[in-house]
Amino acid sequence: MEHIELAPLRFTPYLKSVIWGGNKLCSLKGMTQTTDKIGESWELSAVPGHLSIVESGVYSGMTIKDLIDRFGAQLLGSRVYERYEGKFPLLVKLIDAHENLSVQVHPNDELAGRKHNSLGKTEMWYILASDKDAKIYAGLNRTITLDEYERKVTDGTFTDVLATHSSLPGDVFFLPAGRVHAIGAGNLLAEIQQSSDVTYRIFDYNRRDTTGNTRELHTELAKEAIDFTVHEDYKAVTPSNEIFHAELVTCKHFRVFREIIKGEAELNFSPESFTIIMCIDGGATIEYGNGEIGISTVQTVLLPAVLSKVRFRGTATILVAQA
Repeated sequence: MEHIELAPLRFTPYLKSVIWGGNKLCSLKGMTQTTDKIGESWELSAVPGHLSIVESGVYSGMTIKDLIDRFGAQLLGSRVYERYEGKFPLLVKLIDAHENLSVQVHPNDELAGRKHNSLGKTEMWYILASDKDAKIYAGLNRTITLDEYERKVTDGTFTDVLATHSSLPGDVFFLPAGRVHAIGAGNLLAEIQQSSDVTYRIFDYNRRDTTGNTRELHTELAKEAIDFTVHEDYKAVTPSNEIFHAELVTCKHFRVFREIIKGEAELNFSPESFTIIMCIDGGATIEYGNGEIGISTVQTVLLPAVLSKVRFRGTATILVAQA
């Protein structure tokens, strides 16, 4: 295995056109929108068929898999490399919901492994911007039985039992596998999740695509995946902007923090995992070793595990994720 000092890595976003997408992402990124309804920007992905590609620098053109094959634990971190057998375990997206997303649920590791040879899909959302009266749907508002689930799916009233939440910038939602959810129209958010593209669609508002077809539903698969437990609250605590270091979500799949940089700050990360940095406001320079790299709003940078200590200069709010 090659032993050199790895640098922070920036990847070319994969822009995904979807039925519910809008036009905010290209505008925010300063990119020309070549197709309608861009709903997702995959910032960092190892999902087969959509491997992120290094944007520039000495490793330009290499995929995330190429990098792992070349650098192994230096990139992933020893604990992550061993636990995930050399695979990149997270997927990072930006989502622009011009219309409501479908009501859906994701399987856990056991179910996804058994049916799809995939990781499950636990995820978290950080609201970047929201229109007036925008909503997030997460969890159930009352207990229902399997029979009632089937009836409500059949008669199109399943949304009646969804817990509804107001959505404001800075809000945080944690969606463990099995929790029914939907992103409401008017939300722009960052999503950090397990590296999985397995989704069970429960209800899609009976809408049709440009060819006049409805999208496939997965109501039987969803029935096996849903956690029908009702919780008192589904929204995570929104940290004050007076708190410069705030822990947002910690679970067995990832940890996510929010850091506010004003001037200079040295940040130390666990060397047992890579670190994902997403700038959600402002801009900063990341100093590492003998080099530096800039990061600005809605840009994402991957810090290899060997870069466990870096210095930031600037004024920025960032999300920090480790596996």
